[in-house]
Amino acid sequence: MPTKNPSDDLTDQERILFGGYNLARELAASCRQLTDMRVSVSENALTHLVNTFTTELWDRGFNQSEIRAAYLDALADLDRYAAGSERR
Repeated sequence: MPTKNPSDDLTDQERILFGGYNLARELAASCRQLTDMRVSVSENALTHLVNTFTTELWDRGFNQSEIRAAYLDALADLDRYAAGSERR
């Protein structure tokens, strides 16, 4: 059974999930900042950071099929989220 923290109404699972959302937002912000810096190490910042994230998923026990399916599902949903726009 999920445990509750007396200081809020979130379960431990919700705290971890929302923490993951925050980390995703921070990773995206880092990708944008590095890309905007336009220095040689940031030319492919998005590619390098996504690659590192992917290898971290592998190192945490996710298999290639799970990782691939997650990326494909996310890409498939992006058009709906972006309402057909290529860029925000």
